[in-house]
Amino acid sequence: MLNALEVFTTVVVGVMVGVEFSVAFFVNPILAGLPGDNGLRGRTHGARLLGAVMPFWYIGSLALSAVWAAVGWQHHGAGLVVTAASLLILSVVMSILLLVPINNRVKTWTAEGLPADWKQQMNRWDRFHYIRVALIVVAFALLVAARA
Repeated sequence: MLNALEVFTTVVVGVMVGVEFSVAFFVNPILAGLPGDNGLRGRTHGARLLGAVMPFWYIGSLALSAVWAAVGWQHHGAGLVVTAASLLILSVVMSILLLVPINNRVKTWTAEGLPADWKQQMNRWDRFHYIRVALIVVAFALLVAARA
């Protein structure tokens, strides 16, 4: 049972890391290079789509890691799982406090109604997102190491 939980948690967190990594290093740079307001349109659509899905994925990943830590407390690697879960908690708190407020504004933007500082807001979101990606990459690596 614990083995299945470990594998499932690692896969769920790993896929989340892949999505967030691709947003940070591929999708957003591609959108930034599109002509006109096409990149902005892509980001607003992405804010709506991923903004609806990612909270469940982050909380689900955290919950799975917490269950793994609790159930596997006496097993090898429990400290790594607790550390990974702590990093996932930090990523959730960071999301709620820093990224979600920007994302909520972005998803309402239209080409006709952009705030004057929209590029600065996008850059700020990207910088916070890079930090969040680093946190969840380390959390994922710790979960993988805990399985070894």
